[in-house]
Amino acid sequence: MIKVTEAAAKQILQQEKIENTSLRIAGKINPDGTYEYGMGFDEVKEDDVKITSERVSLIVAPECREMLEDTVLDYVELEGGAFGFIFFNPNDPDHKAPKG
Repeated sequence: MIKVTEAAAKQILQQEKIENTSLRIAGKINPDGTYEYGMGFDEVKEDDVKITSERVSLIVAPECREMLEDTVLDYVELEGGAFGFIFFNPNDPDHKAPKG
């Protein structure tokens, strides 16, 4: 479903987590058709989809599952030497495949 790259996993696993939480990945499609993503540590809810990728425990709400199918979460260098998380989602019409 969702794949976390090694670079993203390294950053996520360095974050302090509260026990019994996982990284929640969320997404929505805006009225203009653009995709918006969010993530943060959260407790697992009864209907959540649970995934493990690169030793990272992920949770996704059922209503986000289809939208996030085959998404890759990476941690890359952005402009100006800053680093950040980026989502590569083949379901997004503005999707750009990762380089390399």
